[in-house]
Amino acid sequence: MTPWPSCTEKKSMREVRDDWMRRNEDKVGKGWVATFDCGTVRNFSTYRTFDSKRFRIYSAPIVITLTGFMFLVVSALLGYIYSPHLDTAPPRWVHLAHGLLLFLYQTFDAVDGKQARRTSSSSPLGELFDHGCDALACAFEALALGSTLMCGRFTFCFWVIAAVPFYLATWEHFFTNTLILPLINGPTEGLMLIYLSHSFTFLTGAEWWAQDFRKSIPLLSWVPLPFIPDIPLYIIVMILMILFAVIPTIGSNVSNVQKVVEARKGSMVLALAMLLPFIALLTGVAVWSYLSPSDIMRNQPHLLVIGTGFAFGYLVGRMILAHLCDEPKGLKTGMCMSLVFLPFAIANALTAKINAGIPLVDELLVLFLYCAYTVGLYLHLAVSVVHEIKDALGIYCFRITRKEA
Repeated sequence: MTPWPSCTEKKSMREVRDDWMRRNEDKVGKGWVATFDCGTVRNFSTYRTFDSKRFRIYSAPIVITLTGFMFLVVSALLGYIYSPHLDTAPPRWVHLAHGLLLFLYQTFDAVDGKQARRTSSSSPLGELFDHGCDALACAFEALALGSTLMCGRFTFCFWVIAAVPFYLATWEHFFTNTLILPLINGPTEGLMLIYLSHSFTFLTGAEWWAQDFRKSIPLLSWVPLPFIPDIPLYIIVMILMILFAVIPTIGSNVSNVQKVVEARKGSMVLALAMLLPFIALLTGVAVWSYLSPSDIMRNQPHLLVIGTGFAFGYLVGRMILAHLCDEPKGLKTGMCMSLVFLPFAIANALTAKINAGIPLVDELLVLFLYCAYTVGLYLHLAVSVVHEIKDALGIYCFRITRKEA
């Protein structure tokens, strides 16, 4: 099988992908996938030259992946300790720690693939584990970013900004067997901008993001907005991310899937149906937060983002599993398991409307149960699939040594 190519000045991303697929036609659709990183800084990033030989030859790639993910868990924990509601400024060293931990996550996330190739231990289990951790990373890094930007309830919006492109990229991957990262993409340039923002906040303080953007950036003080109150800088950042990152990425994903579906004479309706569970998840959480008598998005952002993040991880995990098993294209009803708790949470919030503002069940308890349900559901899927794949392939999860027949 020919190696994954990289984008050059002479070829567009789509030309590179099509050329690779022609040369590996026998592999496409049989579990083989290719990732094309056309990012502008990919060849200049430290992790690109980080030698996997720094790890011992018996270090399992999955262990490297898990270690990188734990850096983000620690980062989110620091944010919770020093800013429980994500609307107060933590000590400045916390921002520096956020930046360093995110950089380490990005580095380890890139090196695990190198280690897999170095040790000839690449497997579907590694792909599933890697993307599963990346899906959860969206939630934990959103919490770390929330403490840096001091954006409180809007932390959930930043998680959505990360989750939407991730889910659409996984969806495109499911249909095309390839993943094209454009000139400006989240895994490379996006994370780099975020950890640079963490480091910059170490110098300015988190208040810089929370005050009116015209005060933070004096060059914009001339902007006339007489009928609009102060707009925090993080709101401007959020709008720019949606306009210049999320929307173009969605358009690219849908376009790429449509071309593949039409070429195979499939149904675009069935393809779009696979997005329904994710849309239902976002809608359900938004409705719950809107009806919440205790304003859970403001008072409990960590629990809400983590609970929803694990539900999102379950959706991504089921889609990746369907791709690895070459299941028929279309809506997977099993994905809806992550949505089961939301109708109860919404109904409980509605009871407050007819009970003097007091819900039938305390909302903090409901939120804890929501987290317990989604975390348990995700772990059940992860543990079950890991055991089945490693037994089927005769390999270990956290060791490289192959099992004896």
